[in-house]
Amino acid sequence: MVTYMEFNAAAIPSIIVNYGMQLVAAVATLVIGLYLVKFVIRLITKTFEKSEIDTSLKTFLTSMVSILLRVMVYITALGMLGVEMTSFIAILAAAGLAVGMALSGTLQNFAGGVMILLFKPYKVGNYIEAQGYEGTVKEIQIFVTVLTTSDNKTVLIPNGLLANDAMINYSTQSTRRVDWAFGIAYGDDLDKAYDVLNRLIAADDRIMQEPKPFMAVAELGDSSVNIAVRVWVNASDYGKVKFKMNEEVYRTFDNEGLSIPNPQLDVHIQQTNANQNKLRKKE
Repeated sequence: MVTYMEFNAAAIPSIIVNYGMQLVAAVATLVIGLYLVKFVIRLITKTFEKSEIDTSLKTFLTSMVSILLRVMVYITALGMLGVEMTSFIAILAAAGLAVGMALSGTLQNFAGGVMILLFKPYKVGNYIEAQGYEGTVKEIQIFVTVLTTSDNKTVLIPNGLLANDAMINYSTQSTRRVDWAFGIAYGDDLDKAYDVLNRLIAADDRIMQEPKPFMAVAELGDSSVNIAVRVWVNASDYGKVKFKMNEEVYRTFDNEGLSIPNPQLDVHIQQTNANQNKLRKKE
């Protein structure tokens, strides 16, 4: 018993030194680590302030990064004190995997929202078409994008679909091309149709003269000669010009003696000689 007490007494200084060194190292790691976390968070915050990322996303990402970095610092400090962290980390990993699998769709939409807000394929106020819907972007939330359609419906589209599927953004370019196909009847004067269309185009100040308007016979259809007309306008004038020209062509073609034919079918009846003879005998 005396020997055992002497052994412990002799070992106490070394134990104190060893654990003291571990404690000092752990405290130093904790202090320095938390200071570095604050430095990184300040750097990230300044970077976000210079960018055009949505405010809600800035706050969320900053908080998430801060929590993750702090957890890493605490785990490292506890490990330096000799606390067994392997089992603890394994439990956290398993729990994270289970939660991730249960929320896979939600996490995909979250990741899609982050990608949209970072790379900006569209922004609030843009007019887009995606997933069979088109409308003006009203909000870009973390999980969904909110559209307002032209007939004032609200459509929520998951961000995961928008980030990984095709989408048309009509607002990225300042100009757009308007395409029409106007039909005239066979036998109508083609040059006169060109002249009428050119006059209508020149009368609309919203239509650009550069690039020059284009028109040509696009198709000899079953019932009409179809003329393709293409002009360039400011993107904001696209719908107004397109609908107005349709009205003007309908009114003007009729006054100018040009027909807009309806679909028609010519039926030719042929009679055999025997049938003709029978009809003559009856007469």
